Amino acid sequence: MADAMEMMILAILSPALHCDWQLTGFQEAAITTVVFAGMMSSSGIWGSICDKYGRKTELILCSLVTFYFGILSAFAPSYLWLLILRGLVGFGIGGAPQAVTLYAEFLPSKTRATCVTLVFWAIGACFEVLLALIVMPSMGWQWLLGFSALPLLIFAACCVWLPESARYDLTRGHYDSAVKTLERIAKENGKPMPLGKLVEPTIEHVKRGRIKDLLTPEMRKTTVLLWIIWLVCAFSYYGIVLLTTALFENPDGCHGTDVKFSGDQACFLECKTLTKDDYKDLTWTTFAEFPGLFLTAFLLEKIGRKFTMAIEFGIFSIFVFFVNICTTRALLTVFLFVARAFISGAFQGAYIYTPEFYPTSMRAMGLGACSGMARIGAIVTPFVAQVLLKKSAYLAISVYGVMCLIATVASLLLPYETKGREMQDTSTQPAAKKKTTTRH
Repeated sequence: MADAMEMMILAILSPALHCDWQLTGFQEAAITTVVFAGMMSSSGIWGSICDKYGRKTELILCSLVTFYFGILSAFAPSYLWLLILRGLVGFGIGGAPQAVTLYAEFLPSKTRATCVTLVFWAIGACFEVLLALIVMPSMGWQWLLGFSALPLLIFAACCVWLPESARYDLTRGHYDSAVKTLERIAKENGKPMPLGKLVEPTIEHVKRGRIKDLLTPEMRKTTVLLWIIWLVCAFSYYGIVLLTTALFENPDGCHGTDVKFSGDQACFLECKTLTKDDYKDLTWTTFAEFPGLFLTAFLLEKIGRKFTMAIEFGIFSIFVFFVNICTTRALLTVFLFVARAFISGAFQGAYIYTPEFYPTSMRAMGLGACSGMARIGAIVTPFVAQVLLKKSAYLAISVYGVMCLIATVASLLLPYETKGREMQDTSTQPAAKKKTTTRH
């Protein structure tokens, strides 16, 4: 939820600063881009910390970093300082996806898809829009930045109760810690510990935190396809978020907007703060994530991970192309609603498939590398949704449709289906359709 709030604020902050500081289109886009640049630069670092020092340690550190610079950015005295501080906020947020690593390692395969697609991201995004509706008109963007950072401090404080992954402890040779965690789980659930002895996997020279391990012959094709999928997911998801507010400001008179273009550039009449109607429509498109996630949870278990992602990328492309139709604001909101529902579902599919594919010894690094690729897409998307849109709305919108068609093909080409698959601990061989020999 806290991560979603920090992300959702990007769609709200840019229009406000565009008016307050009279920013150009490129300066406005840079506010968003610098956050994702910070995330990209730190994704691998956080993944390495996660694999070497533990999931819990990494989550506490990245939460505190994000909170600290989030609060400081509320006091930014100038545009340059805001860029620096928001970039450092992005550096901290780059470690947030590792929460999925810890969460997935606690879940059995039969309920993993349903649990990971829980709606807390969507709740956080909706809460941020509603918070902005209350705070922005009377208190301004500085207070919104400050309030949005507070949940991360709450999370860091609550981490005293957060257990470390038993899988992680076992693969690191911390046998007693793993057993202690499992005993705690059994006690809290009122269940007895399973009979027998917890078996430590045989680890021979397992090195952690190396990107090249993700590109071994057995993993190369899947890794590259996942990088494409993650890049398109972030490019399209954050693009549709930014596109929503950008279309409300767009003066072309053809995409449901009531803003009229003025040729007098000195008047800065293109500056238009978000109104209550804008926040209302933004809330509706944000609520689209709820049905999208419920449908995704059903499809992931019914038809599998890769086909779910492919279908949702395809439907997103169709409805994004519909946005090119010159129509009313109500119908535009419907198109954006459906598009956002399916791209949020596809993103969740990627979040589930990735930790299921990689073994524990490199799971965090694999997720971190994918997250880094996602940030490349997110870095580029403001220049399409906020800059190119002002030149040609049709071209900007079509770019998103074409990119998701590429992701549709990439999803279908994934060589492994991970539905129902038990997580691997130390083997670098993906669970596949090949015959394997098991030693007892």
